[in-house]
Amino acid sequence: MSRLALHLDIAPHRINAMILRYWYLLLSSWPRLLELLYWPALQIITWGFLQTYIAQNAGFFARAGGTLIGAVILWDILFRGQLGFSISFLEEMWARNLGNLMMSPLKPIEFLLALMVMSLIRLAIGVIPMTGLAMLLFGFNFYAIGLPLVAFFCNLIFTSWSVGIFVSGLVLRNGLGAESIVWTLMFGLMPLACIYYPVTVLPHWLQYVAWTLPPTYVFEGMRSLLIEHVFRTDLMVEALAINAVLLIASFAVFLALLRSARRHGSLLQGGE
Repeated sequence: MSRLALHLDIAPHRINAMILRYWYLLLSSWPRLLELLYWPALQIITWGFLQTYIAQNAGFFARAGGTLIGAVILWDILFRGQLGFSISFLEEMWARNLGNLMMSPLKPIEFLLALMVMSLIRLAIGVIPMTGLAMLLFGFNFYAIGLPLVAFFCNLIFTSWSVGIFVSGLVLRNGLGAESIVWTLMFGLMPLACIYYPVTVLPHWLQYVAWTLPPTYVFEGMRSLLIEHVFRTDLMVEALAINAVLLIASFAVFLALLRSARRHGSLLQGGE
């Protein structure tokens, strides 16, 4: 890691300074902390009781071993990973501070790495209590999935970072008028990611589109593990390969949009 940092001329102390900035900002506002806890808890309670009802009235779901609750938790990891990244970025836009950061010694790659770390911190604050509620109320131990959980989590968080970097670049270039894309893009991918149903439910031509998205592989892998008790390594490897391409592409797009924003003066405006 240190050799890579030296090669890229990355300064860990600058990344740490940004992480501390966002951490203190988070701790200084109880509404921010409450929001991180409230929505995951609401989701797991709502969908958990829905699964309890379905399990009592349908044989298939009774065999499914918590696929609905598992899907809710994995979806929250994907969505909140992206949202945690983007919210930290938007806070700089709202504070009109982005121009100051970009004129400081802070490098864009260091800025993005700090946002990635903050997305993990925000995610942990919301998801850990969520998994506790799933265990307490519905007897679903998310961590009993074991090592496959690492593959699920890594692929989902890589996708969330790719989307977060991409939408942050769009807001950077187009100003806060494009802020709505931060909240809507991931929901646009939701039907194609096949979170609550298998890919085979989609029309045949749309299945090809679904298989271009890494989350599709994760949710198919989750269902295979919980229903058939088979861990699909092939799905995880394919998802990882697509994620690698998406991450590299998102970095390139962000840097291109940053250069464009500098040329057009968007960094100092940042308005609607």
